[in-house]
Amino acid sequence: MKLANLLMERRINIDLKADSKIGAIRELLDMIIAEGVRLDYDAVLNSIQEREEIENTSYGHGFAFPHARTDAVEELYILVGISKKGLECQHSDGIPVHVVCLLLTPSTIAKLYLQTLSGLAAFGRMEGTLEKIMAVEHRSDLIKLVSDANVTVDKELMVRDVMRHDVAAVTPDDTLKEVANKMFRHRLSALAVVDNRNKLLGVINDRDLIKAALPDYKALISNLNYDMDVEPFEELLKQEDKIKVSQLYRDEYEVTTPETRIVEVAAMMIFKDIRRVFVSSEDNLVGVLLRKDIVNMIIRG
Repeated sequence: MKLANLLMERRINIDLKADSKIGAIRELLDMIIAEGVRLDYDAVLNSIQEREEIENTSYGHGFAFPHARTDAVEELYILVGISKKGLECQHSDGIPVHVVCLLLTPSTIAKLYLQTLSGLAAFGRMEGTLEKIMAVEHRSDLIKLVSDANVTVDKELMVRDVMRHDVAAVTPDDTLKEVANKMFRHRLSALAVVDNRNKLLGVINDRDLIKAALPDYKALISNLNYDMDVEPFEELLKQEDKIKVSQLYRDEYEVTTPETRIVEVAAMMIFKDIRRVFVSSEDNLVGVLLRKDIVNMIIRG
C-alpha cells in the first residue's frame, strides 16, 4: 500500500500559525475536533507530551514526528502541518522545524503505526523534500508529492522500519580517545568500524577499551592479590592518542539487510543474546538495529 493512500486532505494544514511544536500539535488536534470526532483532548495531549519527554521527536531535515499510542483514540490519525516561518524548536542540524507529522493510534495497533512513521521519515530524508513541501499551495499538492515519492507501507514490519539510519562509526586509523569521546557523545556502548567507502569492517565496544587497559585480566581474576607494577588505567590514558582502533576492534558482528523481517532479527538477538545488529545494503553500512529500540519503538511505542 502506498503511504499517500493513508493521507487525507482534511487532515493537512499547509499554513500553521503556531510558533512552537506544542502549539502546532494543538493546532493539528483541533482539526480532528473540527471534524466532529469525540476524543479526550487532554488525555491525547498528555500522551503526546509524555512521549516527547522520553525522546524529542524533532527528526532533523526540518521535520518533527510527534506521536502517541493511546486508548483515547479508536483509529489511526495522521495529521500534517506546514509552518512557513519555522517553529522555535529545532534539531541539532540547525534547521528549524517546518513540517510536523502527528500520528495517533490506539495502543492495540502497532504495525501500521510504526510503518507509517517509518514511511514519513523516509519521505523526509529524500533530497529536496523540504523545499518541495514549502512550495505547495494546496493540500492536494502535498499528497501528490508523497505519491510521486512512491513510499510504500508493507504488510510486515521490516528492519528499515525500526533501524537507526545515523550510525556512529570510526575507522581503523582513529584513536582510542576518539572512540571514547564518540561513545560518550552518542551515549553508546559500541561503534561500527568502517573503511573510507563506508564498508563495515567490525565493531569496537566499551569492553574492548577496558581490555586494552587490563590485558592480564584473567590472571587478576584468578588471583585478586595479583601485584601490578603500574596502575593500568593511568597507563592507558598515557597511550590514548597512540592506540589505534585497528589494534582493538573485532570482526565478529551480526549483520542484516533493511528488507529483513523484524521478527527474524529479534529472534536472532534473543538466541545469541546480542544487543545490536548492523544493517548493510550493497556492501555499505546503512543502519543499526538496537535491541532497546525494538523495546522502545514497538513495545513501548
